[in-house]
Amino acid sequence: MEPLHYDVYEGRGTGWTCFIHGFMGSARAWQPIVQALTTRTNVVCIDLPGHGQSTERPRYLYSMEGATQALADVLDALRITACTLVGYSMGGRVALYFACFHPTRVQRLLLESAHPGLERATERTARRGLDAERALRIQNDFRGFLERWYRQPLFASLAQHDLVEPMIDARMQNDPSELARALEGMGTGTQPPLWEELAQCARPVRYITGALDRKYTAVARRIAQRCPAVGCHVVEGAGHNVHAERPQAFIGHLSDFVQAP
Repeated sequence: MEPLHYDVYEGRGTGWTCFIHGFMGSARAWQPIVQALTTRTNVVCIDLPGHGQSTERPRYLYSMEGATQALADVLDALRITACTLVGYSMGGRVALYFACFHPTRVQRLLLESAHPGLERATERTARRGLDAERALRIQNDFRGFLERWYRQPLFASLAQHDLVEPMIDARMQNDPSELARALEGMGTGTQPPLWEELAQCARPVRYITGALDRKYTAVARRIAQRCPAVGCHVVEGAGHNVHAERPQAFIGHLSDFVQAP
């Protein structure tokens, strides 16, 4: 089986940090963050199934189970027994799923704007239906889909940082049919709720969201109430994509977390 594509950055430290991008992103999205982090750790950034250079993979990989097993295969290939795992949005959900089912391979877990899962079956069914519609729109008019996608309230703050057009240009580097497969197989509606698993995680966990992202800031408040061991941090002046909108603030949180005992 052809593995997921990944980029490795050798750092000065002996440990490893693994980054997982969000929906429609790629391993390259983390480059500004990686450059600041390699003074402390070695880094690997993966392309999720259907993204970047991880295309035309076996159908099984386009699922939460398949993506997490593929991540384990990448770590095996690099002989990484355990790492700090960082995931944004869809990548954060994959990271949480991985931490739940491969707990010995995660030393620390940092989740950025990632949902622990819809708790009601009716919500998950509705979301799968919505994502199926979105998958069709991606394939029929990819640029039009992106322009509408980034007009959502969830991403309104990107315009304040002049990031909308660069974000669209970066997303256009992906294959729309592959993204559609990934969305249908790994969308929020396909994921079991992992709130209890998050609360019981034996590893240090940090959750980061942007103050301008009201939806996920509310999720952060729920996590803080239900999972008191999780360190929740809200970054001012950022929305859903904290690492792109406030990279230095994100690097500060991440560096502190990686160095924590």
